[in-house]
Amino acid sequence: MTPLSPDRLVDLYRLMLLNRFLEERLVNLYRQGKIVGGLYRSLGQEATSVGTASALEEGDLLSPLIRNLGSVLARGATPRDVFAQYLGRATSPSRGKEAHLGFCLPDRGIYAGTAMLSTMIPVMAGMLLADGILGKRTVGMTYVGDGATSVGAFHEGINFAAVRRLPLVVVVEFNGWAYSTPFERQCAARTLADKGPGYGIPAETVDGNDVLEVHAAARRAIERARGGGGPTLLECRTYRMKGHAEHDAQSYVPKEELAEWRARDPISRFERELEAGGHLDPGRRRAIHDEISRRLDADLAEAEAAPMPDPAEALRDVYAEGT
Repeated sequence: MTPLSPDRLVDLYRLMLLNRFLEERLVNLYRQGKIVGGLYRSLGQEATSVGTASALEEGDLLSPLIRNLGSVLARGATPRDVFAQYLGRATSPSRGKEAHLGFCLPDRGIYAGTAMLSTMIPVMAGMLLADGILGKRTVGMTYVGDGATSVGAFHEGINFAAVRRLPLVVVVEFNGWAYSTPFERQCAARTLADKGPGYGIPAETVDGNDVLEVHAAARRAIERARGGGGPTLLECRTYRMKGHAEHDAQSYVPKEELAEWRARDPISRFERELEAGGHLDPGRRRAIHDEISRRLDADLAEAEAAPMPDPAEALRDVYAEGT
């Protein structure tokens, strides 16, 4: 597999930073009471979202979960899109009808999840089946968490995709917690990747806080899928450094566990690797930070200045026209 170029390495770093800095702005908006709906952070999980989605190609399909902000940024969604979405503005991708990442950008291959737990596996399987009938070589990617691997849609969707050998990559974000339930109390398997062979599909476990390891594994799964090898279950071992949502104080998590994972922060870790490889000196790092901050300032100002949606638009695009 061709190694990534220095510029591509820095692009991955920039995307993870954008993910984190954008969420920090969203936290401020949430605390000011400006956010419509909840706020689900991906603090500590940026490498998994960015590393997987960055491996997709133009024309491929992506359906994120609530904690996969980095994946939609990697596919071309802008901070302005995200700010407008969370602020419920008329200029948001959903035109104010949905909250958080509940939006579609078909030109970028981004499709909102229909619900939280595993339901996009069977939906994505159907989309890929349709594209296959049309002769396309589309690959689809969607995400699930620990708890989502225990619900019926997970089984039904993966079983169907496996039987039909559909080009689907299911990314399991193993962060140790299904909301407040620890992994060992909701699943008896040694690891979530162990579920893959039960469906006759390959599975792989990677360090979800190592963006390069994640990206390489995602590329392998995508190439296998596009070549007719069917679905892959990709388990990324990572950690949720904040509660289930911004309102969750995370009091059920042992402090020692948080400290251990804080030391494995994916962005700090990748910074050190880039510096050691001569790809990121202090001046360039500062320039990237400043560039992202300026962009976020401009996009947030534009989103806040945008109008709220017209109530007359409430039913537009809810039902198919002419039916």
